[in-house]
Amino acid sequence: MTVDVNGSPRNVPPGCTLDALIAAVAGSLRGSAAAVDGEVVPRGEWEHFPLADGQQVEIITAVQGG
Repeated sequence: MTVDVNGSPRNVPPGCTLDALIAAVAGSLRGSAAAVDGEVVPRGEWEHFPLADGQQVEIITAVQGG
């Protein structure tokens, strides 16, 4: 199945959860926030939030620096 991640299509396995996608994209869950189809998903729900084909996912990751 395919989901749109930050504007780019990405193939994910059926049953993929939001935490697994974020770990694959960002490399870590730390310092990340996510929205699915325009709705912010609380971090405590990521592990139990299955993604569906065609969903729009925005992942924001904090970066240190100045």
